[in-house]
Amino acid sequence: MPKKRHFETDAIRTQTPVTGEREHSTPLYMTSSFTFESAEHARAMFANEIEGNVYSRYSNPNTDEFIAKMCRLEGAETGVATASGMAGVFGCLAGLLKQGDHILASRSLFGSSHQILSQLLPRWGITFTYGDTNKPEKWESLIKPNTRMLFLETPSNPGLDLIDLEWAGQLAKAHNLIYVVDNCFATPYLQQPIEFGADLVQHSATKFIDGQGRAIGGVIVGSKKYMEEIQFFTRHTGPALSPFNAWLFSKSLETLPVRMDRHCDNAEKLADFLGEQEQVSFVKYPFHKDHPQLELAKRQMKRGGGVVCFEVSGGYEKAKQFIDKIELLSRSANLGDTRTIVTHPASTTHSKLSENERQAVGITPGLIRIAVGLENSNDIIDDVKQALN
Repeated sequence: MPKKRHFETDAIRTQTPVTGEREHSTPLYMTSSFTFESAEHARAMFANEIEGNVYSRYSNPNTDEFIAKMCRLEGAETGVATASGMAGVFGCLAGLLKQGDHILASRSLFGSSHQILSQLLPRWGITFTYGDTNKPEKWESLIKPNTRMLFLETPSNPGLDLIDLEWAGQLAKAHNLIYVVDNCFATPYLQQPIEFGADLVQHSATKFIDGQGRAIGGVIVGSKKYMEEIQFFTRHTGPALSPFNAWLFSKSLETLPVRMDRHCDNAEKLADFLGEQEQVSFVKYPFHKDHPQLELAKRQMKRGGGVVCFEVSGGYEKAKQFIDKIELLSRSANLGDTRTIVTHPASTTHSKLSENERQAVGITPGLIRIAVGLENSNDIIDDVKQALN
């Protein structure tokens, strides 16, 4: 592996080798397949005796560069790119687990991750148990003889609850569990779970990695020990990332540090503003003074990220009024865009959860999630202020 450099440098200078055209920026390799020099060359490629590209479902110079860059930024050995973030989640689970296995997961997960655990994996005899984010002392008692994986999301979507990554790493090691972290909200710029013992890290590249709301994709990186099984699974089931989207994501990573600093600057200002409003019952942001896990956030995150959540006093009706009054910001279910996005999780991203399930992870009827963009912070706050009033 090349010498470790500063994050910003690795994000820019990790590139596919230059071709005979001497291009400065990596070109697009829009090809479904690659040619062989001879019959023997083809045989050796398929026998994995030599490295190279065969078919873009397996590998492509653009996806290879994106994976290599993510591995450098996360401190991982190898990885695989997927067609969406949820394909990455499913690849982590289905690529490693078998009938009879059990997963211990953090209760606060993205809605589709919950659906995979609760509705899809049980079809194949794979079960799960949720651990309460606020009661980590009870997690060890939830581990069963057939528990094989610890699956976490921190900060959580949408409640921004945190899990102590170092503690979780010690728990996984003590019980020989595969330790998987969804690092989508923090990105590798703000948090690197492998430093705390994670075996695998998963991202929806659709969010902050792309950062401009253009493309769908995902990525899994981690240790070769587990990635080889996942690579076999994804190679033959086919959730491949397109070369074009991989090219977009790799180019976007070049500006990730600059963008994330601006996301964080704006989010901090918005959280401070919301914390002073009478119409707001509470505000949650990892680096906000009122977040109950502020000290933990400072230990394992560089900054607080680009998402703020808060509860509007008055429940769903007041939340609905707030969203309908928004003028500048976008009403959407995405996040991580240059444009600030307002979402009502209970009726959209987490609507498939039961009321009890939503309450268990703090998704109240009045909860609003704001994925803070890169606009001028005063304009963001002015729009939120007029909508609240």
